Amino acid sequence: MEDIIQKTSKEEIKPPVVSVGVIGWIKANLFNGWFNSALTIVTLFFLWKTVLPFFRWAFIDSVWNTTGQVCRDAGGACWSIISSNFRFILFGFYPYDLQWRPLLAMIILFVLLFFSQNRKHWKKPLAYAWIAGLFAMGLLLRGGLFGLDPVESTQWGGLPLTLLLSVFGLTAAYPLGVLLALGRQSKMRAVKTLCIVYIELIRGVPLISLLFMSSIIFPLLLPEGVTINKILRAQVAIILFTAAYIAEVVRGGLQGMSRGQYEAAESIGLNYYQTMRLVILPQALKIVIPPTVSQLISAFKDTSLVVIIALYDLLKTSQTVLSNPEWMGFSREAYVFVGILYFLGCFSMSNYSRKLEKELSRGD
Repeated sequence: MEDIIQKTSKEEIKPPVVSVGVIGWIKANLFNGWFNSALTIVTLFFLWKTVLPFFRWAFIDSVWNTTGQVCRDAGGACWSIISSNFRFILFGFYPYDLQWRPLLAMIILFVLLFFSQNRKHWKKPLAYAWIAGLFAMGLLLRGGLFGLDPVESTQWGGLPLTLLLSVFGLTAAYPLGVLLALGRQSKMRAVKTLCIVYIELIRGVPLISLLFMSSIIFPLLLPEGVTINKILRAQVAIILFTAAYIAEVVRGGLQGMSRGQYEAAESIGLNYYQTMRLVILPQALKIVIPPTVSQLISAFKDTSLVVIIALYDLLKTSQTVLSNPEWMGFSREAYVFVGILYFLGCFSMSNYSRKLEKELSRGD
């Protein structure tokens, strides 16, 4: 017994190991055992074999503003494919001398998104700003008024088209998905059946099939002489597809609400609309923020599938550049550039969702 007490006393008065400086931190966190030491060595070896060659290829041995022939003689990345075709990749076949218009439209969109990320700005003036901004963006892209030369939608492409399909598609799909989720939870049998059939039917087919139907089959059903813009048809297909998945995510949040919430709303005399708007939906939508954002990110990336119906989005314009004999064989550089742009969009959405979760958890 005395031995145990002495041992315990020695352990209690044993001075703690203090990490001093960088060396101390490395010993305490990376080499504090045989397993961590081995793992650190393996990781460093992997980074040495992958990161350093990539850095050399991407920056040291790369060329940035040359012809395709010079790129073939270089040992690194050919970023000249981006610098030489930057405007076409971003704007597609939009008239060269009018490309300031889609650029200004994108700036307006980014400004609206920047102000919308702050929940303190979610008031009527912001809604009016969005309405005015959307009108200005459409006017800039389409033209035909106020002295702006008209530009057919068949010439739209690149990053503005990708943003158009993604931002407007996700914005319209979210409220539609909420309505579908409420309809599927409805006690009215006809409404519930219609919502179930729609959700299961849309979720049972891939987005590619909907895009093909909107591009090829749907025009065959229209009366002779009636046509609908291909971009609009693709936009509707993306909205309908995304809304079905959002509906199931929101339905999960609605089912997670306790019966006591409904009873509390009924006890103070709230009707169905007031109960959903003031009590149930705010809590349910807060719960499902992570899966909702994951679905929105997936839908944002899926907009690149419009390439199969010959819409010149960001991916299609990059592939068009690669079909030029001068730039054949430099697909890695083109796809890295496109991947970075998609990553920035997805990361921004993910980062904002985390910020929104923190604000709502604090009750701001």
